[in-house]
Amino acid sequence: MKSLLLIAHGSRREASNEEIRELTIKLRQHPSNNADNTSCAFLELAEPSIPEGIQSCIDNGAKTIVVYPYFLSKGRHVTEDIPAEVARKKLEYPEIDIFIAGYFGAADEVVDLLAQQTSHALKP
Repeated sequence: MKSLLLIAHGSRREASNEEIRELTIKLRQHPSNNADNTSCAFLELAEPSIPEGIQSCIDNGAKTIVVYPYFLSKGRHVTEDIPAEVARKKLEYPEIDIFIAGYFGAADEVVDLLAQQTSHALKP
C-alpha cells in the first residue's frame, strides 16, 4: 500500500490550514494520483504533525510513504527540518519505505502555472 503525505508549514490562522486540508482532498480525488491513501501534515503550528501524519499512514497499512513538501523554496524547512522528522520515523520503522519527493517549488510546471495565473493581469 502506498501513501502520499503532503507537508505544509502550518499556520496560526486555521483557515490557512483548512486550505491545505481541502487541497489534500482534491489531490486524493485527482485521477492521476495513484496513492492508495493521500493525507496532509504540518511542520508546525497545526495538526497533525509530520510524525503523526507518517504514523497515521503506517497505521493505515502503508508500506511506502511519499512525503511531499508543499513549499516554494529550498529553505531550512525543506533541507533540514522535514528530513530530520522523516529520519526519526525511518529509524523507528526501518521496514517501511519512507522517502521525500522533490518540493513543490522545484517542479518545472511552476513557471507555467505562474505565467498562467498572472497573464490576465498583464494584458494590455
